[in-house]
Amino acid sequence: MSASRTNGRPVLICFDGSDYAAGAIAKAGEMLPARAAVVLTVWEPLASWAPYDPATILSAPLSKLAAHELDLDEVVRDVAREQMKRGTELATKANFQAEGRLEKGKPWRVICRVGDELDAEPIVVGAHGLGRIGSALLGSVSTAVIVHAGRPVLVVPPHGRD
Repeated sequence: MSASRTNGRPVLICFDGSDYAAGAIAKAGEMLPARAAVVLTVWEPLASWAPYDPATILSAPLSKLAAHELDLDEVVRDVAREQMKRGTELATKANFQAEGRLEKGKPWRVICRVGDELDAEPIVVGAHGLGRIGSALLGSVSTAVIVHAGRPVLVVPPHGRD
């Protein structure tokens, strides 16, 4: 099955394996008509985690060494593949004609690129609810997607904040 445009443009559903992302799939299923969807899981190689990222500033050099020596990127990719399969199952249960897609890179950049490739509408993301300080320190994928996507984005807030 491909993400054909039988009922308009496909939905791009971003799934990182979190409960927030699972909730976003369920909410999108309630809000949007049944149609083709691509469930995108993005994995980021450990070796690409940069020390300028405040969340990894202390562990980045060790992570790069360990990733190379232990082939941790393969493990990360395999975990992401399992997450993608789970997300595809959830999207199918939410009445989408879903197919999975696994990509490597910086999550918000990959999401925007794939959204453009598919001409997706909307892009669905689940917010983790980090708040202003958490988002400033760790970054917010949903905020970056909103700013850079150039297309409609459905951001589903964490449970209890509907």
